[in-house]
Amino acid sequence: MTSTAIPEGTDWTALLARTSFIELGARARAAALLDDGTARELCGPFDRIESPWLEPQGVVPESDDGVAVVKGELGGRPAVVISIEQAFQGGGIGEVSGVKIAAALSLAARDNRDGIPTVAVLLLETGGVRLQEANLGLATVAEVCSALLELRAFQPVVGVIAGALGCFGGMSIAAGLCTRLIMTRESRLGLDGPQVIESEAGIAEFDASDHTLIWSVDGGTQRTGTALADALVLDDVTAVRSAVIDAVGHGVPGRHRSQRIDELRALLEAVDPADPPEPADLAAVWANAVPPRGDRP
Repeated sequence: MTSTAIPEGTDWTALLARTSFIELGARARAAALLDDGTARELCGPFDRIESPWLEPQGVVPESDDGVAVVKGELGGRPAVVISIEQAFQGGGIGEVSGVKIAAALSLAARDNRDGIPTVAVLLLETGGVRLQEANLGLATVAEVCSALLELRAFQPVVGVIAGALGCFGGMSIAAGLCTRLIMTRESRLGLDGPQVIESEAGIAEFDASDHTLIWSVDGGTQRTGTALADALVLDDVTAVRSAVIDAVGHGVPGRHRSQRIDELRALLEAVDPADPPEPADLAAVWANAVPPRGDRP
């Protein structure tokens, strides 16, 4: 089955009645998650905050640098939704877009210190750092991760990966730091993208043209099945919004996934690199590697 195959027994009436979350742009996705009438964009396109580095390299910039920051309420709670536009530079993060994300997270942390319990939602459709701004992008991704760590001590930071572009590169580290992570079966998550792996290690290591292989390793079904993500949802606005509200309702865990180093080490040790399991078998291998315990988000 490829990543886009429809399972047998699909209720086509229900499928066609859904409103696709994937097909929305970044700004519309953010507004769709927030309570009706509460969305207010910060540093929007009319503020003309764009990258100064793209035009000299022959790339037409966007006046929001591909990131929409929208404040409002989520299930009646103060929230900020930070949404990356996958249609601009493949969701690549540069100096301006990265600073917008980091600043929004830092301001949410300040709200919490001031008694306003603001949660954050990251809509992660990104291939990682923008090549045209490589070093600057890497620096801002580090700032994003730092701000995320600051905020998640107060309130949940929920990550959502919905589309087939997925979340890769430095921003996949930010995804791993989220309090909870929501994916669709169409989405992907990995540190290095398939084409990067193939170019560096060869097609024998990872065939970037094999979509079945890619989604069996990086796909949302696999990532939730192996507990690297927390919820698998339909590509539907209502379903994604409900999952986000549910994730926020779980609150801040005693230990985030990224803090459970002993468990993560046990997972790595359960895999023999000389004889790795098939992707379909990995969930069972890892389930036996770590006994269920603790504050799993």
